[in-house]
Amino acid sequence: MRRLYDHIDLRVRSLPEARPFYEKLLPALGFTRDVGIESWLQFETADTGGASEFFGVTESPLHVANECRIAFWADSTSEVDRLAEIVVQAGARNVEGPGYYEGHGYYAIFFEDHSGNRLEICHRLEGAR
Repeated sequence: MRRLYDHIDLRVRSLPEARPFYEKLLPALGFTRDVGIESWLQFETADTGGASEFFGVTESPLHVANECRIAFWADSTSEVDRLAEIVVQAGARNVEGPGYYEGHGYYAIFFEDHSGNRLEICHRLEGAR
């Protein structure tokens, strides 16, 4: 299957403040390899013999979060629940869920990082849009 994206480069106000949160969250989501770039936080997916998808976090002291949301896929509602525990333990803010939304086919947890960036972990039951 072809890749659908290459990377996410997210801005935060303070990298030292964001680092513990993302160091717990990203490996749980499957970004398991910490690249260790100075002045960055970057986790990649497992090596597949070529370039891998990655999630990078960069400090931008004047960053202002907006209404954009990054949603991560979970394979089941129980996986959403497992990841929700990690999200809470990592110190997420404004946590909503997990639970069903948009009828009964969309199961998700919504939350924010310390800079106010909106994130989500979701699972759609078969047939749900």
